[in-house]
Amino acid sequence: MIVHIDTPEPTRVTCIDYSAERCQIQEIEDIPGFLESHRPTWSQIRWINVDRLSDIDVVEALADKYQLHPLALEDVVHTVERPKVEDYQASEGQPGRLFIVARSVEVRDDKLLSDQISIFLGRSTLLTFQTLPGDSFDPIRRRLQVSGSQLRENGVSFLLYALLDAIVDSYFPILEVGNARLEELEEEILGSPGQRTLERVHIVRRDLLLLRRAAWPMREVIAQLQRDKHECLSDVTRPYFRDVYDHCVQIIDLIDNYREIAAARTETYLSVVSSRLNEIMKVLTVIGTVFLPLTFLAGVYGMNMPIPENRWWFSYPVFWLTSAGIAGTMIYWFRKRGWV
Repeated sequence: MIVHIDTPEPTRVTCIDYSAERCQIQEIEDIPGFLESHRPTWSQIRWINVDRLSDIDVVEALADKYQLHPLALEDVVHTVERPKVEDYQASEGQPGRLFIVARSVEVRDDKLLSDQISIFLGRSTLLTFQTLPGDSFDPIRRRLQVSGSQLRENGVSFLLYALLDAIVDSYFPILEVGNARLEELEEEILGSPGQRTLERVHIVRRDLLLLRRAAWPMREVIAQLQRDKHECLSDVTRPYFRDVYDHCVQIIDLIDNYREIAAARTETYLSVVSSRLNEIMKVLTVIGTVFLPLTFLAGVYGMNMPIPENRWWFSYPVFWLTSAGIAGTMIYWFRKRGWV
């Protein structure tokens, strides 16, 4: 289940300055001092990441420093459900920026958590805003610290590609977890399904549906980035988006396949439950059918007055032998016809 969490923890700002020769990662404690200073002369690209949007003043200060469009800033503060990309072209006194909204998904405590990641792409600066602490960007941070890495050799739009690729690739572990849960449910359904089995199947189906709602618009976002030109997107980076697009298509196909499997699990569960109910009803019907003639004999025998035992001592054993013979014959006949 996708859950949105509003966290009261303080806003955390990190800044990564890098070039082909150097890389510097710092966590910003003094926000006003950071905003008043300039980047190092050797820095070619700056990546600013903001975790937790609890301090709106920090977000607005960064927006004012880097001249972010107010409409895009509104989407950052008031989260939107659907990933999208918007082109804010350069105007008088405001640089052109590309605004991308993506959704990252991860499993925490057996729950599916979704976080909106807002990205502002400039000519040499990239800003990311996240509502939840933690992300899937740690491999990118490690790659930036490696001298001669492809990230450090390319421009800021290549960093955008790496971030979107990391977000899309984070969907694959979620699908692996869903596939494992479906396999466990298959064994449980065919073994001993309980009252919560069907509920667990529906939880998996709901998670897959919500994951699809995050992955499907991402495919449109990547296609638009691959297709449209923007002053902040280099021609070198654009072909790399094809790989991300292929991953999106693969993820959507897997989601659809797993949803079909989950639907099949539901049908299997209903079939197993129905089959067990039929077996129970069959046994009860056989028992009722066997006792029907015995009930008739007992009724006729009990209404005979005077009581037969008073005159013939053997009448009582004969009655039980007759009843047992009838019951045995009926059970033998049922077995011969394959009914029991």
